[in-house]
Amino acid sequence: MSEVYYRGPGRRVLCGVSIDDARNDVPSILSGLDRARDEGVVVQLYGHIPGVSVSVATIEAIVAGARERGLASFTYEDFADGAPAEAGLALGFDDAAIDAWWSIADLLDAYGAKVTFFVTRYHLFTAEQRGKLRALADRGHAIAGHSVSHVRAPDYAEDHGLAGYYDDEVRPNLEQLRADGYPTRTFAYPFGARTGEIDRLLLTDVALVRAVSFRRDGLFVSDPCPE
Repeated sequence: MSEVYYRGPGRRVLCGVSIDDARNDVPSILSGLDRARDEGVVVQLYGHIPGVSVSVATIEAIVAGARERGLASFTYEDFADGAPAEAGLALGFDDAAIDAWWSIADLLDAYGAKVTFFVTRYHLFTAEQRGKLRALADRGHAIAGHSVSHVRAPDYAEDHGLAGYYDDEVRPNLEQLRADGYPTRTFAYPFGARTGEIDRLLLTDVALVRAVSFRRDGLFVSDPCPE
């Protein structure tokens, strides 16, 4: 799965692999950390809801494994800055599970892990939840865009046009986050669903977009992550 390793600036469509329990297992993930260490590259991992879609034990195994291997911790804001590659881990969490994300804040701190939270449905966050997101950012984590309502970009663009997808799902999400003080120069596609046309439009507003690779029927495939 070479597409999930960051090798330095140049590519603007990046790709991660899921750590959710239904998608992956700890031995496979740790082998990815080994490859990052051995090749001097950054492995990109993402999950959703700590304690629900991915166990806290798995998350701890990942951040502990990264520390044991001497892996640096990267956020997608680092990538947007053009960070050079080195042996490292870029861990992200997608969607809107702010309360579950906050529950692992101390765990992340304990292992020196800085992660990226790709946020959708931000307009529905309560004041308390927005406070938790701000506290995560204050701890050094990055906050990035993940659309207004978590729809599949190609499907929405087919029905409403490319501009419709950007105007309805991307621009308001980015503007809301930026208005609250988050730089937000990266965007993760819901479900990893994207096309080259959509990439080109979004990359006029953000530095990088993130798609996904995942395992289906026991085989690793790139869908729709580019090599």
